Amino acid sequence: MREKILSVLEKNARISVHDLAILLGEDEVEVANCIGDMEAENVICGYHTLINWDGTSEEKVTALIEVKVTPQRGMGFDKIAERIYQYSEVHAVYLMSGAFDFTVIIEGKTMRGVAQFVSDKLAPMDEVLSTATHFVLKKYKDHGTILVSKPHDERMLVTP
Repeated sequence: MREKILSVLEKNARISVHDLAILLGEDEVEVANCIGDMEAENVICGYHTLINWDGTSEEKVTALIEVKVTPQRGMGFDKIAERIYQYSEVHAVYLMSGAFDFTVIIEGKTMRGVAQFVSDKLAPMDEVLSTATHFVLKKYKDHGTILVSKPHDERMLVTP
């Protein structure tokens, strides 16, 4: 039942416990208790709203920063990641395989603000060897949701 609940909540966190129980054919109290247990176990870590900021007047810049580090003895990747994710600008930190160690996703008001975060806070860390910043120019799909509307073809269908 846990995986079924998680699957539905991942797509629609606004569904009521009542509707979720009906959808899954389970008892409402059991579903509510299961959700409460998963929240307590930190399996369900939060409920977020996906916003297409391009449809608003708010200016936001999203950047993906590749970070190469040298873990210090006794510190490891976890401690470095913890130092990075403490910054309010940071939305996500992922340990990666491949050419770099972390992907850090941040949001800022301007490209200059993002660049300043990298130069003033991230790059000066003793463990950081190098960074490469990539700016998101347009989001087409995010968290499984398509953010762009398909163009409507107004041509008339002509058949022989």
